[in-house]
Formats: sequence, C-alpha cells, structure tokens
Amino acid sequence: MASMGTESRRPAAPPYLRIKGELKRALRRGRYPPGARMPSEADLCARFEVSRMTVNRALRELSDEGLVERVKGLGTFAAQPHRVSSKLTIRDIHEEILARGHVHDARVHLVREERAGVRIAERLSIDPGAPVFHTLIVHCENGVPIQCEDRYVNPAAAPDYLRVDFTRTTPTGYLLEVAPLWEAQYSIAATTPTAQEAQLLGIAASDPCLVVVRRTESQHVPITVARLAHPGTRYLLEGQFKP
Repeated sequence: MASMGTESRRPAAPPYLRIKGELKRALRRGRYPPGARMPSEADLCARFEVSRMTVNRALRELSDEGLVERVKGLGTFAAQPHRVSSKLTIRDIHEEILARGHVHDARVHLVREERAGVRIAERLSIDPGAPVFHTLIVHCENGVPIQCEDRYVNPAAAPDYLRVDFTRTTPTGYLLEVAPLWEAQYSIAATTPTAQEAQLLGIAASDPCLVVVRRTESQHVPITVARLAHPGTRYLLEGQFKP
C-alpha cells in the first residue's frame, strides 16, 4: 500500500507548462517590454533540457494567448500592449472607424477630476473620496453618434490624463500608450440606455443599446473602468476565432 505522503504528492507539471509559466511570469514582471526579443528556441531547449517540440508548444500557447508574437525567420517577441488575448483585442474606436473608410470625430462633454464614489473606488482599488479622473465623450462616425464613452481613470496610472486633447486622441489610444495593459475584464449586455446616454446619442430612451463595461489593469494596478454604450441599430460588434 502506498504511503499517505506518496498519495498526496502532486505529479510534476509537463515541461512545456514549466517553460510557459516561467516566460509568462517574466512578461508580467516587465522583464521583456513590448517588442523585446524573447529567448530563442535553441536557448530554451538548452536551458530546460527539452526538445524543440516542447519549446515550440510553450511558445505557441503564449502566442495563442496574445502574450508573444512569433515572426518567421526573426524569432519571438513580447506582444504589443493592445493585444490582450486571442479572444479579446482592445480596439481604438478611432482606428475602427478609419478602417471602414469613414470619418471619426469626438464630442467631449466632460473632462474633470472628481472624488471617487464607493463603487468606482472599489473597481479602481482606491479609497472612497480619493481623486479620480472622469471623462464623458461621444464618438461619431460620419457625423452620427455610435458610442457614448463614460470613463473613470486611476490618476496613479495616467497622471496627465486630463491634459489630453480628446478631440484629437481617444482615451483608449492614449491609455494604451502610457499604461500598457496586462489584463482586461469586460461584460456585454443588450439593454436600454440611461437618460443621459439617450440624449447624447440622439435616440429614444426605449431604443436597444449594446453596452460594454470594461476594466483594465497594468502590472496589477487598475487603469480604468469604462461604460461604452452603442445604439443597437448603428453598431455591430465583430470578432473572429481561429482554433
């Protein structure tokens, strides 16, 4: 009969998982900034004493999660900050509209510092009453409002946020530059707009909307919480999946 110690002993993790885990921790700690070259397959084979097939699997899974980019003939590089995973890409609405060959413009309704309420403080991991940056912007495509962006920003993550001209730069574009994200959580709901959203978007209070609520972090520091409301008849959320 096996001893209790033998029964409770956990099997060793597969070699590819050990390689993947170590590289992921190094990325999280900032050892490899966006665009930096990662160790070569040959280096990893020698370091972990494993086959190239094992290393290839670890790198492939990191690439599938959007954490690294593999370039044939050049090597493996730390992914750019806007790429979160194969399932979610944070897209700048300005770039999204331009990609359709249309014109983007932003109508800025609010840019100010406030005292964080309990709910926002909790989402941004700050104390209630602490300073928080708040912007309210309507994004238009060919002059038609397609998104009402209500955003709160942690000043510690982007201290110069309120100085930005948001008629020329979107909050998403700016934040991806100054506070490269590591993690994002989001929810999507089909619902009716708030009274303010209906007014700003020029729709009826009963019209359906697609509402995305998104929270992002950089190196475990919360960056922002944003509510993005889109008129259901004017906006299509698209994406793709490749197994």
